Amino acid sequence: METAILGRTGLKVTKLGYGAMEIRGRRVWSGRAVTDEQAETILNAVLDAGITFIDTSYDYGMSEEYIGRFISKRRSEYILATKCGCTLVNCGDHDETPHVWTRENLLHNIDTSLKRMRTDYVDLLQLHGPTPQQAEEGELVETLKEIQKAGKARWIGISSYMPNIQPFIASGEFDTFQIPYSAIEREHEDIIAQAAATGAGIIIRGGVGQGEPGAGRGPVNRWAYWEQAKLDELLDEGESRTAFMLRFTLSNPHLSTTIVGTLRPEHLHENVRAAEKGPLPADVYEEAKRRLDAVGMGPKDTYQR
Repeated sequence: METAILGRTGLKVTKLGYGAMEIRGRRVWSGRAVTDEQAETILNAVLDAGITFIDTSYDYGMSEEYIGRFISKRRSEYILATKCGCTLVNCGDHDETPHVWTRENLLHNIDTSLKRMRTDYVDLLQLHGPTPQQAEEGELVETLKEIQKAGKARWIGISSYMPNIQPFIASGEFDTFQIPYSAIEREHEDIIAQAAATGAGIIIRGGVGQGEPGAGRGPVNRWAYWEQAKLDELLDEGESRTAFMLRFTLSNPHLSTTIVGTLRPEHLHENVRAAEKGPLPADVYEEAKRRLDAVGMGPKDTYQR
């Protein structure tokens, strides 16, 4: 599997990473039920497949607990990233996850996350989507650096999106940016290039199109644009849409890694096989972008129609 350097962190990561939100359990954001056996199986399958980057968050339900219970003994095999600024509030039959942008909560987040994941440090600690105003008022960057100085996080990053992300890029404070992007979610294509130009590592989320047809952020059925662009004509024989989508994401020249989540080992292995094929051929990649541009699914489109 191809690897890349995660920007100025110098960390070597597989271009296919694992997004551990899928093992959060059903209490958070209507997640599916997860058994201990399922979590143990998928996490070890991820490492057995050679994937070396795992991304989670304080508010991903059981995710951090499972990482600690089932793969902390293999800690040397993976780069571990989590997110902070989060809470988990018990609301009876489910948990709510409001953000609290204070120094005290970030310090609580990292100490709790380390305890859950049974490790002394994370390789990357990311702010989980604040606005620039929230970051400034909460002195969040200063707190991240405090945590870093204490040895609890090696590098600092942020998970963000337009329009909030641009001031964070301009600040030069972050070692990585986690940004949504796929063939049918290209709004951030130019932003990704801008962020990479600062020397930061680029972590792409949503790289296989946010799941099933009709899924994704906002009211737009983005898969309709896939069909309008006739991208099925560009698939290799026997290739699935998901595999093509993943290879499209991997073709982005600024990508360090893309985090793809699943609970099912068979889906994991399908993703690994697609990633092992590598990026799309240059002519296919350019043709796919041309077709998407022509139907209004380009990097400068907002899609909020």
